[in-house]
Amino acid sequence: MTVRTLVLLRHAKAETPGELPDFDRRLTEKGDADADAAGAWLADKRLRPDLVLCSSARRTRQTWQGVSVALAQADPESPSPEVHYEQRLYDGGRTEVIDLLRAVPDAVRTVLVIGHNPTMSDVSILLRPYDGEAQLTAMRTAGLAVHRAEGLWSQTEPFTMPLIGEHTARG
Repeated sequence: MTVRTLVLLRHAKAETPGELPDFDRRLTEKGDADADAAGAWLADKRLRPDLVLCSSARRTRQTWQGVSVALAQADPESPSPEVHYEQRLYDGGRTEVIDLLRAVPDAVRTVLVIGHNPTMSDVSILLRPYDGEAQLTAMRTAGLAVHRAEGLWSQTEPFTMPLIGEHTARG
């Protein structure tokens, strides 16, 4: 059976909404450092994605940039993953994320999804098998949730991908 790993990442700290539309908010200096720290953590845990599904909003794209630089610095010989910028990760909710995961090719072993809350937290909670003791806390900015299961991506269903690790990256 194929083991598949899903890493959910809430974007790093973004500037406070102001004159710019929400979609165009940029990362703060702290957010840039946290994105780098998230990439370093992923590299340290050998969680190198084969595919990245990233919201098309500016702050998520900048988060991916920081993560990708840290991954490349940790292992310059490793190939860069395929990256898809998805408007549905900005506009949609957990249903859209599950639909995107079900469409992932079977050859892909590790997927990194970079998005927004409450959706990232909702998906992480939805995928966990119910054990009566789950701590249902919201992911913080630059928070990571790692899920793993056997089977095909097309078989992604609620309660079928146990949480195997969590981390909040702080630079």
